[in-house]
Amino acid sequence: MKGLSGKRVEIPSMEEIMQERKRLSYRRRYKRVLKSTAYALVVVAAIAVLLATNLLPVLQVSGDSMNPTLQDQDILVLLKTDTLEKGDLCGFYWQNKLLLKRIISIPGDVISIDGNGLVTVNGEVLEEPYVDELALGECDLSFPYQVPENRFFVMGDHRATSIDSRSTVVGCVEKSQIVGKVFLRVWPVPRISWIG
Repeated sequence: MKGLSGKRVEIPSMEEIMQERKRLSYRRRYKRVLKSTAYALVVVAAIAVLLATNLLPVLQVSGDSMNPTLQDQDILVLLKTDTLEKGDLCGFYWQNKLLLKRIISIPGDVISIDGNGLVTVNGEVLEEPYVDELALGECDLSFPYQVPENRFFVMGDHRATSIDSRSTVVGCVEKSQIVGKVFLRVWPVPRISWIG
């Protein structure tokens, strides 16, 4: 058969037409799958961001104030909660920084720390297996000290170097400053450690 230009044009066979239709159909399906996968990834990323900012914030430890419990560069997941108890590790904002310390006493408790760093809360010596070495550290408070309402007395586990509620520079932490308590250490992963 001759076309308009006078050149010979071959009409494709039924088999060639069917193969071309399959190829075009496959291409359409591939584009649909690619598009739906991209949408799914965007939705998953958005949900992850919402979870990370609103329910399970992630932070990286910087410094050694929580040694030996946590090391510099550990990555942690916090859990936003209103239930905070003595012994919980919590992240809180202080001067536009996110600090990580342990709750030693809650609102209304009376706390004392002697010259050797021995802590008593409401007249009872605090058992602290997470502390390697007791020390008074940087402290300018007068003891006994009563924790104000709606505030928490926090200290780092490495008492000699930690700047915490023992110093009036930091003081007791308001509940509104607390981002959440440590829920899980993500990295490094020699073992999954539930902390608190």
